[in-house]
Amino acid sequence: MGRSRYVITDPAAPHFLTCTVMEWLPVFTRPDTVQIVLDSWSYLREHEGLRLYGYVVLENHLHFIAQSERLDLCVSQFKSFTARRVIDHLEAHQVEHLLERLRFAKRAHKQDREFQFWQEGSHAELVFSEAMMRENLDYIHANPVKRVYVDRAEQWRYSSARNYAGEAGLIEIDRWV
Repeated sequence: MGRSRYVITDPAAPHFLTCTVMEWLPVFTRPDTVQIVLDSWSYLREHEGLRLYGYVVLENHLHFIAQSERLDLCVSQFKSFTARRVIDHLEAHQVEHLLERLRFAKRAHKQDREFQFWQEGSHAELVFSEAMMRENLDYIHANPVKRVYVDRAEQWRYSSARNYAGEAGLIEIDRWV
């Protein structure tokens, strides 16, 4: 079995994860690129048994809390799929300034591809208690508020805060009770 950069300490428990775009580039500023992320999570929920408890997508990184028997594989699939699709989108729309930065960022890390989209790893943290789950969900949902993008967490479109506020979110989640 190959090595994994995603250290999942207990597959039976949820983990708090962070994925960051190389050089903190603002790639998720358009609905089309965020939709790639949302579609990937929806697919993994439906086909790979991913339980997605909460998420937020900001312009250059995202946080989510998830669980799966093979969470390391789900995270790997997520990052691979989203990277390829976002790069394809940027190429199709000729966003050369971002592509050039992703091309340059790759040189220090990978020799088998033209671009490096995500930073290495996912900073997985085991969520080992109810209190920690609540703390992580609050942190995720408060992120856009702390950045003063919105006044209330549920106003941020690209977050599960709406799901927890009893409103319709952009994707289904596995709500933590």
